[in-house]
Amino acid sequence: MYHGPREEVESYFASMGFVRPPGRDLADYLLDLGTKQQRQYQQSLPVGVTTFPLIPSEFGSIFRQSRVHQNMLRKMEAPHRQELLDTKAEDMDSVPEFQQSFWENTATLMRRQAMLTVRNTAFLRGRAIIIIVMGLINASTFWDVDPKNVQVMLGVLFQSILFLALGQASQIPTFMAARDIFYKQRGANFYRSSAYVLSCSVAQLPFAAGESLVFGTLIYWLCGFVSSAEHFVIFMVLLILTNMAFAAWFFFVTAIARDIHVSKPIAMISIVFFIVFAGFVVSKDQIPDYFIWIYWIDPISWCLRAMAVNQYRSATFDVCVYEGTDYCAQFGMNMGEYYMSLFEVSSEKYWIACGAIFMVVAYTAFMGLGFIALEYKRYESPEHVVLSKKEAADDGSYALLATPKAGSIVKDSAILDVKEQEKSFIPVTLAFQDLWYSVKSPSNPKESLDLLKGISGFALPGSITALMGSSGAGKTTLMDVIAGRKTEGTINGKILLNGYEATDLAIRRSTGYCEQMDIHSEAATFREALTFSSFLRQYSSVPDSKKYDSVNECLDLLDMHNIADQIIRGSSMEQMKRLTIGVELAAQPSVIFLDEPTSGLDARSAKMIMDGVRKVADSGRTIVCTIHQPSTEVFLLFDSLLLLKRGGETVFFGDLGENCQHLIDYFGRIPGTPELLEGYNPATWMLECIGAGVGNNATNDVDFVQYFNESEEKRVLDLNLNKEGVAFPSPGVSEMTFSRKRAASSWTQARFLITRFMRIYWRTPSYNITRFIIAIILSLLFGLLFVDVDYTSYQGLNGGVGMIFSVALFNGIISFNSVLPITSEERASFYRERASQSYNALWYFVGSTVAEIPYSFSSALLFMVIWYPMAGFTGFGTAVFFWINMGLFILVQIYMGQFFVYLLPSIEVAAIMGVLLNSIFILFMGFNPPATEIPSGYKWLYAITPHTYSVGIMGALVFSDCDNMPTWDEATQQYVGGGSQLSCQPVTSTPVNIDHITVKEYVETVFKLKHDDIWRNFGIVLVFIVVFRMLTLLSLRFINHQKR
Repeated sequence: MYHGPREEVESYFASMGFVRPPGRDLADYLLDLGTKQQRQYQQSLPVGVTTFPLIPSEFGSIFRQSRVHQNMLRKMEAPHRQELLDTKAEDMDSVPEFQQSFWENTATLMRRQAMLTVRNTAFLRGRAIIIIVMGLINASTFWDVDPKNVQVMLGVLFQSILFLALGQASQIPTFMAARDIFYKQRGANFYRSSAYVLSCSVAQLPFAAGESLVFGTLIYWLCGFVSSAEHFVIFMVLLILTNMAFAAWFFFVTAIARDIHVSKPIAMISIVFFIVFAGFVVSKDQIPDYFIWIYWIDPISWCLRAMAVNQYRSATFDVCVYEGTDYCAQFGMNMGEYYMSLFEVSSEKYWIACGAIFMVVAYTAFMGLGFIALEYKRYESPEHVVLSKKEAADDGSYALLATPKAGSIVKDSAILDVKEQEKSFIPVTLAFQDLWYSVKSPSNPKESLDLLKGISGFALPGSITALMGSSGAGKTTLMDVIAGRKTEGTINGKILLNGYEATDLAIRRSTGYCEQMDIHSEAATFREALTFSSFLRQYSSVPDSKKYDSVNECLDLLDMHNIADQIIRGSSMEQMKRLTIGVELAAQPSVIFLDEPTSGLDARSAKMIMDGVRKVADSGRTIVCTIHQPSTEVFLLFDSLLLLKRGGETVFFGDLGENCQHLIDYFGRIPGTPELLEGYNPATWMLECIGAGVGNNATNDVDFVQYFNESEEKRVLDLNLNKEGVAFPSPGVSEMTFSRKRAASSWTQARFLITRFMRIYWRTPSYNITRFIIAIILSLLFGLLFVDVDYTSYQGLNGGVGMIFSVALFNGIISFNSVLPITSEERASFYRERASQSYNALWYFVGSTVAEIPYSFSSALLFMVIWYPMAGFTGFGTAVFFWINMGLFILVQIYMGQFFVYLLPSIEVAAIMGVLLNSIFILFMGFNPPATEIPSGYKWLYAITPHTYSVGIMGALVFSDCDNMPTWDEATQQYVGGGSQLSCQPVTSTPVNIDHITVKEYVETVFKLKHDDIWRNFGIVLVFIVVFRMLTLLSLRFINHQKR
């Protein structure tokens, strides 16, 4: 539209017929051009011109033909002055791309990373507790393991590696949050991508070393590993390298995933591959040839092999004769080599060094891949589709340049006039007298700190009252106190509605609160968000037609018709501000509180928002608004002002007067106050007078609080506070009472919340499609792994049982971790809506419960259809019952994840708690160690592990269903008779310590997968679901992590 000398810009547009009126800010005037608000500046058209330009392309066409543009082109084409060319190398070429060298960049980022990590005390404490607790539990569970029990010995090593590897997954939310900051700072060339990646990885080292040292020391010495300092050091080095490698892996995952809904499942599915192909759950010789390459690139397999060699090839076990058995004579290998051969683990000593080298290579490779992803693939584009430039021009709209998340095309028209409608709210005069608010002093909890000191004021229907002051003056604190949103501290004083002392319920039901942070359920459309608020917060007696009318009124007042059916996710900040106001307006409140409604907006967007607020006030509502430093045009929209100074004391309260003349006269009377210059913003001038402005030009020897207390304005305030309808009720005006806490009926609450959750899940494909894809991947993986396995062999049967445990475990862990982000995102809007008594927490609970059911059973069905026949299992009825139990188990894990999100303060802490509990569940689910070998002191953990019962059902269905058991014939040393079912067959290739046993007997004896316990276990699974849902409901009802 224009590019040229600043001093010529006004005359340039004046030549087109756009004249800036006296007192109009030049910047505001320029922002209005190219929009429909430019009509206020249109005077007479230049000679020969028939229409005023309107859209940006028309302004651009005129500019390209202007003298200013021609002058700019001549300057650009003119040769550079020789003196500039002579200093080019010094002035231009020497400007580096980055202000710091690579190593300076890295050192700076490492210091920042260490500082951020240390300050994340909740994460560190949680992680430390988990390390110690799980170290002690694992060590005591596998206390002094018999080295001849190679399955348990390798299980200890495998469990140790797995625990530390899984623990690094809890950092995914932290990595993902840091990535958004990286995009912004890397785009401004703050630092190199390589320096960022290196600093992140090196900053992990002390924490990885600390975790490994504590956990590894407990495991190594309490589990009875070989007593040797050399072997202990090797064990510790391998653990630390594994820890670092997996931290690098999850860092890479967050770099390539679009969002946390994708990164979490990818991380979990990768863990599945790492575990399955580690050589323990499925031994090396059982892995099909087409999958064996995964075994050789799996970091866990290299670490497990190196640790096994470190243990069994030590001097203690690298012997022929051990406890009376000559292994060399009997098996042709020494004791250590023999037991490693049972699991097809290579026994050469060079595998220790190879394992350490591989872990270093894997760590380096993962960090390198993370660097490549961050450097060349960035997810900075908006999530929703916007109009093309051509469409925007044709439509006459104005394309906002916004932050990456908020790209959009926004109608730039003025706020529309709407038809007069019957008021469905009661006009309210809000008054507050001598309000004090105090909290415990941070330095001395025994002392109180007063944040508000005797604040009084009022706000009338049809008016906008501004709360202003410097940062820390108590603007938002005062509004939170009045609106009943404070959850901590002590409040004294009176709050009145139409002269009646306000109850907490009356405040919440009759007011709307627009928070500074625009928090909404982002899967809804703008219209749906308004409809949700209208139906749940207006009286149930109000006809639905009027509620829909109020939605349309909001769309009209705030000019949102053009975006009404757009999904909220990815909308611009200005659109979100309008929606925040609209959601409260749709409830038809009598009073609306707005906290910094123009923060983060440019002058034009701020004006559009405040024009909408003015319209809302003109409809008869009472508006109270905190605002920091408004433009002149915005400031003139206010009717009254309450000005606070730092410390929570009143500096001014009263009407602003026409063009703020009353305010200007008031401060003009104060001795030493600087004069308001012509064209200067009175809001900025006022703040500077009291020392709250940028320049801090206060008249230091003036006590503005005392001056106000002795002024005529204070006397007028006291008179008004004692008027009828303010301090005491007016005749004929009844008190605002509410018979119920919530306006809508229970049926309406349930209907809207269930509908909302179903829409959330349908419109969040990154969550549901991802889990369907993962179900397919898992089903193909386990199906192909076990496609030709002989379940009657000892190794095949153990592998099959391990497969059942793994199928349940991984489906559960992935479901648990996948639900955390979407639940956490919705929790924020739940807190906002609960504060306004929109609905009962019960119906929110019902909605979140119902929405998961179809998707959980669908993903389980998708898994079953592919995996069940591939794994060699038969029987339609058995398959259906297996599917039902798989779906229920997924629900158990999802509901447990939801419970942790509502119970705990952040998603990071919930993820840590998930790591802790899932680590316990993995340990005591009955596979490693087998159910019969769990120490008696930990049987109670086996009993309270949900996996115990779900796996008990699924394992029993396929391995313990035998109607006709065979009989062992001592004479022939063979089984006689018996049914044809898999469970009735004898186990072959058993080790020497097992004589003869059938499949059913083996799984029931060793793993307690008893067919007779199926229905008991089914009932217990249902009990777990009920327990987790009840705990979730209690958390929703009584826990609020939003501290104000």
